[in-house]
Amino acid sequence: MAISPDFSPDFSPAATALAAVLGAYLLLGEPLLGRRMYASLARRRATEPGALVGYFRAALGLWWALAALAAAALLLSPGLAAADLGIAPPDKPAVVVVGVLLATVIAVTSGRALRDLDRQGKHVPGRAAIEAMLPGTPRERALAVAFGVTDGVCAEFVHRGLLIAFGVGVLGLHLYAAAALSVLVYALAGYYQGRQGLLVFGVFGALLTGLYLATGSLLLPMALHVVLSVRDLTVLAPPTPSATPLTAPLATK
Repeated sequence: MAISPDFSPDFSPAATALAAVLGAYLLLGEPLLGRRMYASLARRRATEPGALVGYFRAALGLWWALAALAAAALLLSPGLAAADLGIAPPDKPAVVVVGVLLATVIAVTSGRALRDLDRQGKHVPGRAAIEAMLPGTPRERALAVAFGVTDGVCAEFVHRGLLIAFGVGVLGLHLYAAAALSVLVYALAGYYQGRQGLLVFGVFGALLTGLYLATGSLLLPMALHVVLSVRDLTVLAPPTPSATPLTAPLATK
């Protein structure tokens, strides 16, 4: 069932303070930290074998910490239900099943097409923006998959579930205004990929937000996010080892 425009999440004072700090970090801290972390990885990837493993570990720890804070806000608010943050089964499970299957088919098909382009040495859209994150060893691939799953689950819970509820329940915004604000904040998370990243994250965030508003559950957005994140990190070959550091996307912007 779609989220009603009249829904009114009830945050306790403690949860309000916690969610406000988390929201401020997502708006101001995450874009800058993400840029710094990726730029550091791009500089070190060619010369430090463990650079990508360390990057994924740090990113995994950070995402789960953010999700834990969002969960704490929920637990600190007696009047706030899990469903207010999207933690609820969809009203029409069949729609979610079909959506997940369709997304998987699209991800597999497009992944094969991107891999073929990559093997032929042709231009692969978006590759340059995430090249330093492409895994090469089994250990890196396992962490890449773990990161893709974590990104899909935690980002949806924090950016969609918590931020929209906070915008309505605390900031007093209309549901759709709160949703638009959450898309804007999510778009900024793509800052590490440059101007193109801002646009891609904004469009992708708008799609996921629409699915959340339409189903009233984060299940479908999470599943779609996971499938596409894992695809992006696993279908392309890693950068060729060289003594020249990779160029971070923003370094030339």
